[in-house]
Order: sequence, then C-alpha cells, then structure tokens
Amino acid sequence: MTDLFSLKKKVAVVTGALGLLGKQHCSALAEAGATVIVTDLNGERCEAFARELGIATASKPVGIGADVTHRASVEALRDRIFHDHTEIDILVNNAAINDAFENPAAAAEQSKFENYPLEFWQRSLDVNITGTFLCSQVIGKVMAGQGRGSIINIASTYGLVGPDQSLYRQEDGKQSFYKSPSYPTTKGAVLAFTRFLATYWAKSGVRVNALSPGGVENGQDKAFIEHYATRTPLGRMAQPTDYKGALIFLASDASGYMTGSNLVVDGGWTAW
Repeated sequence: MTDLFSLKKKVAVVTGALGLLGKQHCSALAEAGATVIVTDLNGERCEAFARELGIATASKPVGIGADVTHRASVEALRDRIFHDHTEIDILVNNAAINDAFENPAAAAEQSKFENYPLEFWQRSLDVNITGTFLCSQVIGKVMAGQGRGSIINIASTYGLVGPDQSLYRQEDGKQSFYKSPSYPTTKGAVLAFTRFLATYWAKSGVRVNALSPGGVENGQDKAFIEHYATRTPLGRMAQPTDYKGALIFLASDASGYMTGSNLVVDGGWTAW
C-alpha cells in the first residue's frame, strides 16, 4: 500500500507554486518522494521557496520562474526541466487568479456583475483557462510521448455550484463585495477541459483529473469564517493542509484506474 502512494523518482511540476495552496501542493509531493519543480511568475522567489522546501522535506526541489499565459515561457520551463531530468511525471495546474479589489470601499459596486470590469474577466480567462491549456499542451505532450503521466487540474466548488453571495454580506446587511463571475466560470471550464483531455490522452497513458477544494481559512474576518462554517456540514473552513492527501492520491498509482474525474474535497459544502 505504501508503494501505491509513493512518488519516489517522479518529477512533479506545480504552477502557481507560491500561493497558499501551491506551497502545500509542493510540500505534499516532496514528502511523497517527488522531485518538485516550483513554478510561479517570480523566479527568485521560486528559488528561495525551493530551498526552504528542500530543507523542510529533505528533498531536492528546483525553483523556475514562468508565465503560464505565454507559450514561449512554458516551453522554456519544459526545456529547463529537461536540462536535468529525462521525464516529467506529474503536472499540477494550480496557477489561478481569484479577484481581489484594491479599494475595499469600491469593491461592492465594482464586483457587481453589472459593473464588473472586462479587464478582470479577461485576466482570469488568460490565467485560469489559457494557462491550464498551455501547460497541459506543452508539458502534457511530453507525458503522452512517454506513455504515462498524471495531470491534476485544480478547480473549485464554485465550478460546480453558484457562489453564495450572502457569505460576503456584513452583519449590518451591507454587501462587502460580490463573488465575481470570472472565477466560477473559469473553474467550470477547467472541469470541462479535464474531461476532454482525459478522453483525448487516455490511450497515451496520461491520466487527467481535477481536484475541487472548498474554502480555506486564511485570515478572513471572524464573521465570514463563522458563516462559512455554518454553511458547511463539517462545521469549519478547510486548513491549507487538508488537500495534501487528495493531491497525492491523484498524483500516484493509488488512483491508477481514475481519469476524467473530479475529486471534491469541501467539507460537504456541495452535499446540500
């Protein structure tokens, strides 16, 4: 059983690796024995985190900066990996944008669908969908040529159900902001893309699955955390470490007969 979950001698690429969950994905893969390629926009920060991760997990991760929205950058990432390795075994498409509004006072109006800026919409499409497409095309092609590999696309519960806008309402009834349309739309597209790619590359030995996490506690205000907990059957928001086991399952041979699926880990959020 231990061997089923082992990632020893595997090379794993994680995009958006410097984010809250990205760092946890890297840690989980390294702890399972993989050589982790830490990838995000800032190359120096990727290298710094890779050094920290290596000390913490006694592994040899590598930090490489890349922009997932540009083909040339993703191709350069691939070529850099092959400078030291002969195969790529795992790709975690984690890079994504979740809207943040610079002016809290204007967030409620700006985040309304009627007012939502087109540039915000386009930016989310570029990173959340096009970035997943390009990394899968460039790196997944390598896997297909090898005859094996696992691609894990990080989606969201909001790719399955509509946002509960009441979560973002203050106790006095005022709306702090609205969950904007781009994130749910792009995460729904990630799920559709996962099914497409899983069936397309099935005969090439490449498995493609999605992981849909629920909300993660990360310094939100107390009222939001309490409202989210009440809305969740398990009675709490996720901790950043709650997705490590699911990720290793999808990356490893433990899920060897699984492709085109969406593993939902949300404390029961979508169960009612």
